[in-house]
Amino acid sequence: MVQANGSGAALVIIDVQVAIMDGPDPAYPPIHARNDVLAKIDQLLQTARSAGAPVIYVQHEHPTFTPMTAGAPGWQIHPAVAPNVGEIKIRKRAADAFYGTALRSELDARGVTRLIIAGCETDKCVDTTVRRALSLDFDITLAADAHMTTSGMENGLLTPDQIIAHHNATLADLPHPTREIVVMPAAEVAF
Repeated sequence: MVQANGSGAALVIIDVQVAIMDGPDPAYPPIHARNDVLAKIDQLLQTARSAGAPVIYVQHEHPTFTPMTAGAPGWQIHPAVAPNVGEIKIRKRAADAFYGTALRSELDARGVTRLIIAGCETDKCVDTTVRRALSLDFDITLAADAHMTTSGMENGLLTPDQIIAHHNATLADLPHPTREIVVMPAAEVAF
């Protein structure tokens, strides 16, 4: 196993919510490889919890899409990866999990310098949050097989597998003078 940076690491799970994972509305197709990715995220959760690393859940809140409005059943964290008592939940309204949220202050308060990131959706909130975290001087480990996008070809250009592979390759190659993004399978991540 590769260390995710010892004591300064936290697991950040982005938007793994019932409405996103289970696709309750034709406007929001189900997530690609849902069961496999939920299992990988659960594996990361067990590893982080065993190491005593902070676990932070990010929940997207949409102002008009009813299944994703705050408090709606679809807005809840998916039960397959539900938070334990005391684990942090951050509500967001933009693709960037840092924008207008307490994420940065929660990380700083815990001395976190490396984020292990998993969740939804690869080409939206995961991508935006990873890029922002790098600009905020965090090291990032992106769990290559623990992030996902919708199973429909909503952009008409790439399949979900192509979107995920593209982001794994692109994000691993982003330049920064002092920080890095490492992309590795969930099974290789240690805290």
